[in-house]
Amino acid sequence: MKKTPRLLPAQRRLMERLGENLRLARLRRKLSASRVAERAGISRRTLVSIESGEPTVAMGNYFQVMRVLGLEKDFELLARDDEMGRKLQDMELTPKQRAPKRKAVT
Repeated sequence: MKKTPRLLPAQRRLMERLGENLRLARLRRKLSASRVAERAGISRRTLVSIESGEPTVAMGNYFQVMRVLGLEKDFELLARDDEMGRKLQDMELTPKQRAPKRKAVT
């Protein structure tokens, strides 16, 4: 039995927008759902789920659809700019303390 990921409403809307963007990209290219599904190696029903933003579809299937649409390079943009992670890392960095300079011997 598959477990459905529990998403917050904002996360759900993001998934739905991704699906809608993929559907619009397919339509702009004048490709049928059947053709995209066939080229991606998935069922037409899975493509419909992707275009609906279903969170139960494997990420690999999303990637395959993006590849068929020529959008695979957009996949690497996901989580690229980890602003929060950098801020957390910067908070843990402490300036190195240097030993006092020695006085020159004359």
